[in-house]
Amino acid sequence: MGRGLGAAPAPGLVLGGILGLQGGAALTTRLYPAVGPAGVVTLRLAIAALVLTALWRPRIHGDRATLGIAAAAGSLLALHHLAYYEAVARLPLGAATTLEFLGPFAIALCGSRRAPDLLWAGLAGTGVLLLGRSGTALDATGVACAAVAGCCWGGYILVGKRLADRVPDGGGLALAVTWGALLSLPYGVRQAGTRLLDPGTLAVATAVAVLSSVVPYTFQLEALRRLTPRAFGVLTSLEPAIGALIGLLLLGQHLAAAQWAGVAAVAVASVGATRGEGAGETRSGCEGAEAARE
Repeated sequence: MGRGLGAAPAPGLVLGGILGLQGGAALTTRLYPAVGPAGVVTLRLAIAALVLTALWRPRIHGDRATLGIAAAAGSLLALHHLAYYEAVARLPLGAATTLEFLGPFAIALCGSRRAPDLLWAGLAGTGVLLLGRSGTALDATGVACAAVAGCCWGGYILVGKRLADRVPDGGGLALAVTWGALLSLPYGVRQAGTRLLDPGTLAVATAVAVLSSVVPYTFQLEALRRLTPRAFGVLTSLEPAIGALIGLLLLGQHLAAAQWAGVAAVAVASVGATRGEGAGETRSGCEGAEAARE
């Protein structure tokens, strides 16, 4: 698995992770009536933790710094999930994802040092504003929850980068998700109780966990090993566009003309950021090869 992930291009991993996250978010709407947003989070993280632990079998003994980073990442994941799914329960998927993107967007903007980087980040920001336009007022609680989710996702990019640098495989991710599952458990049990153990609910939750946790976080952690937080943040600007498209195709949530313009702006910004980062990686690789030959 590690070799397969290592051979995949980093932008492709980010895109695959976004597709999984948004597809899983659409699928979770089937679980809300049964267990509520907190129940969805608990099931998603608990099942993902079991799968990731079985896959990677983490062995980190006595390294308190790494354990602390994994705990911080897991805490951010748990809070992000709780806030994001509360937002999705109250807002259209495209609007919730657009607001959540403000966290990665801030990372992309703050990490910039060149004028072209600011151009792509600015174009992505314009797209976010256009995507956020709606003919009806958005639920205030949903907006607040989406904003909290965005802050947590931005923080996870920074902490996840440190975790990816310290742990060469998915063991750190398994620890982080396990800790996040433990944190979310009291909230899920309080909201859903024994309904969490319903066989039908568990079947859908397993699909959600694999689609929107196991696959995306594995892909994204590998991408973070090869991308700067700024580049990762700009590439995730595709998420609002993909969320809006999935909301249209799977949930029947239609977009206005201005929102489709936002989709186009975000997509162009992501392509531009990808090309710029790819050139930087190529230059770094050439320099590394020259140094090795010397």
